[in-house]
Amino acid sequence: MSVELPFAPVDTIIRRNAGELRVSAEAAAELAARIQERGAALATTAAEHATADGRKTLMVEDFAFEASSDPELELPIAPVDRIARLDIDDRYRVSKDARVALAAELESFADTVAAAAAVLTRHAARRTVKEADVATYFELQPYYG
Repeated sequence: MSVELPFAPVDTIIRRNAGELRVSAEAAAELAARIQERGAALATTAAEHATADGRKTLMVEDFAFEASSDPELELPIAPVDRIARLDIDDRYRVSKDARVALAAELESFADTVAAAAAVLTRHAARRTVKEADVATYFELQPYYG
């Protein structure tokens, strides 16, 4: 599966959570892939809710989170729309409000992961957030998340 999300905004999200730490390109790629997986899974669940309501358009209420009023998102909406459509049938549409809400939810998710990866980097006494730091967050998540 190719990653639909550009790495530059993901890198920006990691950097804003990493402070003085450097960020490897592999860390941004790993987080972008994890964001994509989460977005596709959220959209699949939302499509099930829309289908149950007899609709072909995913609305904000089909997701398990609130609409976002934050226009200052790092994650671009167009790739988030493509992510939402990865694992659902082509007959579904995603409303604009749902796309923005999904982007905000995925950015919040990315912030959480990036902050944890920075903690893991510091714990390892390194100065660069690596792919392994992002992956380790997901290994630990079942125990703490």
